[in-house]
Amino acid sequence: MMEQKDNFNALYEITKTINSILDPSELLDKVLEIAMTHLSAERGFVMLADQNAELGYTVVTFKNFNSQQAGNEFAASSSVVKRVLESGEPILTFDAMSDERFESSASIIAQKILSIICIPLRTGERITGAVYLDSSKSRKAFTEDALKFLTIFGNLSAIAIENAQRYSALQKENVRLKSEVNTPQLFSNIIGSSEKWLRALEIVRRVLDVDVAVLITGESGTGKELIARAIHDNGLRKGKPFVVVNASALPEQLIESELFGYVRGSFTGANTDKKGLVEVANGGTLFLDEIGELPLSLQGKILRLLQEKEYRRVGDTKNKNADIRIIAATNKNLEAEVKAGKFREDLYFRLNVIGIHLPPLRERRDDIPLLANYFLKRAAENYKRPVESIHPDAMQMLLANQWKGNVREFQNAIERAVVLCRGTQLTKEDFIFGAEDSSALQKHSMTLADFERQIIEATLKEMNGNRTRTAERLGVSLRWLQYRLKEWSNE
Repeated sequence: MMEQKDNFNALYEITKTINSILDPSELLDKVLEIAMTHLSAERGFVMLADQNAELGYTVVTFKNFNSQQAGNEFAASSSVVKRVLESGEPILTFDAMSDERFESSASIIAQKILSIICIPLRTGERITGAVYLDSSKSRKAFTEDALKFLTIFGNLSAIAIENAQRYSALQKENVRLKSEVNTPQLFSNIIGSSEKWLRALEIVRRVLDVDVAVLITGESGTGKELIARAIHDNGLRKGKPFVVVNASALPEQLIESELFGYVRGSFTGANTDKKGLVEVANGGTLFLDEIGELPLSLQGKILRLLQEKEYRRVGDTKNKNADIRIIAATNKNLEAEVKAGKFREDLYFRLNVIGIHLPPLRERRDDIPLLANYFLKRAAENYKRPVESIHPDAMQMLLANQWKGNVREFQNAIERAVVLCRGTQLTKEDFIFGAEDSSALQKHSMTLADFERQIIEATLKEMNGNRTRTAERLGVSLRWLQYRLKEWSNE
């Protein structure tokens, strides 16, 4: 009667343990402590499933084993535990040294183990581990009643352990998600959930707190500058300058002086010293867009900037230090350019410490509905249009398009449609592609000039009046944009 009461008290204790301990490690220690105390065991350990372990299981907690010899001592019990894990049945032996089931285990004899009790841990039909107890002090240290108790105890423990592990996993995931949410404006304007896109963003996330060079590759219009800005705005140099240099937009003879600056008298017209963009970016990030267009004559100087963190202004005799992070981007295959002798191999390797490839829009079609609604909402606000949604037929058309200009072309298409729309929902007729432009504009009672002006003014507003970025965004030259703005100012 007394033993039944003790069993009840022990089971009550494990129930309290389940309700009060959610840390897996702490719970496992407590489970072993209760089992050993109630059964007066000399030693014990708990083993759990582990796919990475050689035997598929690993010891997670133990008591009264020599910590320096624990591996050898656990090995002495391996034949017992292996039998329990394979059969799913508990083992109780009153005299292990004379038990024929373990006569081949020299280690049991060497350690003079007498009594052993071992039960499997089950969750449903799945065996998740085992509890092992032994004693070398007396035979029959464990009874049949002890086996019944430990079996029930083990079932309760298995449930408790699994719940604690799940809770711990949820806590870790919660911490991860909170860290993402709390990161200021992290990726707030980067839309997409397709596998390839998320894979690229994961690399972006990993380089935020590491001040290394990054090379972003991808077709034109895939969002390379957007990603570069995200790295800067959420990285170690946030709040410092982010300077964009488009190698394809500058004449070859001007790139060096624009990048590094010059000193007075270095060439005709150099009447004063001028800071270069490298110096302007000091403390922040220098974004070298279209790096594949950089002349070979300048590539060595960029390599020196990367390696030595120093540069020399045109006409100067002294080097200047540069505290900058360099992010480069290209739509070219730089490996092919290296083989063709058009790009320095050492510069390529130095830039490509971390490579991020952005997939074309045709490879992330799952993101098209998300992007469409995002650009629609933004365009409706910018152009003060009452457009709220996209008709399913129009969405199917967007999904079927190849979008050779990628997200940039896609965004322009949505913005044009919003401007042309006369209702609250975009239809197929609101979208114009290529040769259809003129007739579509006539059908919507808007001249091409009116449409062009509306798009330019809205984009200029979006870029906070920055004409260079507006021209890049629209895919036109800065000179053409300035001509248009001057033309309208004279009206």
